[in-house]
Amino acid sequence: MRINDFLHYTFIFPVLAVGYYFSGLMGTGVIFDVIAGILLTGSVISAVHHAEVVAHKVGEPFGTIILALCITILEVALIISLMVAGGEQAITLARDTVFAAVMLILNGILGICILVGGVKYYEQFFARTSATTYLVSIVSILILTLVLPNFTSSVNGPFYNKAQLIFVSIACLVIYGIFLMVQTIRHRNYFIVPDEHPEELYVPSLKKTTISFVFLVICLAIVVMISKGLSSTIEDMVQGFGAPKSLVGVIIAAVVLLPEGLAAIRAARSNQIQSSLNLALGSALASIGLTIPAVSIVCIMYDIPLVLGLDKKDIILLSLSVFIVMLSLSRGKTNILYGTVLLVNLAAYIFTVIVP
Repeated sequence: MRINDFLHYTFIFPVLAVGYYFSGLMGTGVIFDVIAGILLTGSVISAVHHAEVVAHKVGEPFGTIILALCITILEVALIISLMVAGGEQAITLARDTVFAAVMLILNGILGICILVGGVKYYEQFFARTSATTYLVSIVSILILTLVLPNFTSSVNGPFYNKAQLIFVSIACLVIYGIFLMVQTIRHRNYFIVPDEHPEELYVPSLKKTTISFVFLVICLAIVVMISKGLSSTIEDMVQGFGAPKSLVGVIIAAVVLLPEGLAAIRAARSNQIQSSLNLALGSALASIGLTIPAVSIVCIMYDIPLVLGLDKKDIILLSLSVFIVMLSLSRGKTNILYGTVLLVNLAAYIFTVIVP
């Protein structure tokens, strides 16, 4: 790569964001917070570019796995840092953020991808076996982590005791680990659609891929750090509007999922709906399958109570979302109606967060 290549915005934004974060200006005024927001957005867009470079090099489904794991690791870091700093006031943060991430992915990212692809191509085709494999794993982990805690009797309230928390964490890791083996080794063909024009496929050099991977990690890390720095501003804004504190979890999840969401939408616009599904459903699975065990370990170590069970309203919305996604992906092809219904579900979720 030449020196001029590093003058591209995908390299400039992350460097400026890192410098700005460590300058100490963030949080000192509205103007400085707006600048932080602009740099945050630029870093998100840069992350999408670098993720696509890495994906082109390693191929599917490894490219989408790398992005999903990077985002999940940083989501975990953000949740844990806020929970440790917030103490008992943050006992629902992990639940709210994970639930928000799942709802945003299943209804928002997936809905936009299906709608965008449907508008441009009328119908898009994907492997039904891949969707079924994702959904079997996602539904099992969702029930174990976000629904079952409401119905156990060892502890009053939507909690697990220590033994139950350890068991559920191990269960999540087992399901996710076996899923990865299926996705990458035993049934990799489920998640790949042969390219109709392989001669046009762009494969970057190893040097360019390595640099993009480093900048991908930098972009995602600075997104999390700036998001954490703006968290108090976000909380004040939410309180100022009189909205419930659970809206903070929605905002955090939306920021963390921006890189993956944009990458999935771009894939749908390029008639690569299978890649969009891999990104969206893979991210949902990684979000709950890895975040809950990691947060559980920290809560056990620091003796922080962890609320996992959803209330009745959220269980209904989650059930509706999962059911609609299962119906939408049951035929192996999409159209604009499926995307529209999913986006209406997302609107209902966000509306009932603000107006419970």
